[in-house]
Amino acid sequence: MKIGFLSVVLLFVATFALSVSAQIKVVNFKNFKPLLEKNNDTTYVINFWATWCAPCVKELPDFESINQQFKDKKFKMLLVSLDFRKSFETRLIPFVEQNKLKAEVLLLHEPDGNSWIDLVDTNWSGAIPATLIYNKDFRVFHEGGYTYQELNSIITNNLKP
Repeated sequence: MKIGFLSVVLLFVATFALSVSAQIKVVNFKNFKPLLEKNNDTTYVINFWATWCAPCVKELPDFESINQQFKDKKFKMLLVSLDFRKSFETRLIPFVEQNKLKAEVLLLHEPDGNSWIDLVDTNWSGAIPATLIYNKDFRVFHEGGYTYQELNSIITNNLKP
């Protein structure tokens, strides 16, 4: 019986890990770029972060709170990981699981940052955390961290009914 129970537990863990990894899309910049250019009433929050970035990790709970607060509105949050592709299964997936991230997570796999950073915002040095918040009538890019209050204020003042 112990072997049968252990097999069920291992199958459950493997299935859960696969479902989390299936939820995290790995994209190149060409496939990611359209997400920066939506022209509709939805307010988009696109946060660039990495598991190895302490300020990024520190602000993620505030981003998750904001995501939950506005999830039923014209609102979409994307957490764009800049972790290395080779650490996808060993670092990113476990991090998303342990921190119970509910916002959509993407892994941007485009190693030559110089080829795409200016296409996100011409003032971006490439440092993270960095966040783009926009809708069809509003666009702001911020390099550095956000507090819950700052995020809430920007979104509340620019959210479309």
